[in-house]
Amino acid sequence: MTRLSFLRLLLLPLVAFTTQCTTERSTTASPTVVYVVRHAEKDLTPNLPDPLLTPSGQQRALALRDSLLPQKPVAAIFSTATSRTRATAEPLAQALKLSIQDYDPKQLAVLAARIRREYAGKSVLIIGHSNTILETSEALGAPRAVPTIGDNEYDYLLEVKVPRDSTQAATVAARRYGAKSAAQ
Repeated sequence: MTRLSFLRLLLLPLVAFTTQCTTERSTTASPTVVYVVRHAEKDLTPNLPDPLLTPSGQQRALALRDSLLPQKPVAAIFSTATSRTRATAEPLAQALKLSIQDYDPKQLAVLAARIRREYAGKSVLIIGHSNTILETSEALGAPRAVPTIGDNEYDYLLEVKVPRDSTQAATVAARRYGAKSAAQ
């Protein structure tokens, strides 16, 4: 037996093992992780057309950044076209050097389809409003993590995991981040 034949004989099981591992990994591919939050605390002065964040809201935006930076890197950030949602996203967007992409909260199914198509297996952040974040979770195929989000609750961080296998259900977990909201 030549030396080359001997090496081939040794390498054949290694190649077969590597191929098997790659195949197994692709069938159990990572889910898409979608973090969904409400904008941080806003100025509650009556009749403001587009309220800004309060100092507490600015602190919460930093807390959001600090909560998500150690996680799997966020590949995209989506925000409604309001100052408060964009300001909530800004610290993380700057840290990751990402642009903030606008979405229409009345078109959540369109956003969910886009995320499934363009960000499969990646992590994404969506910033919305108290009356849209649970609906966003549902648009992604997950149940509501909590029954309602109150007008004075700003600290929910929903983590929706959307499997690549469309026959499997999405899951959601709710946790809190930053300072405790007044509603708790």
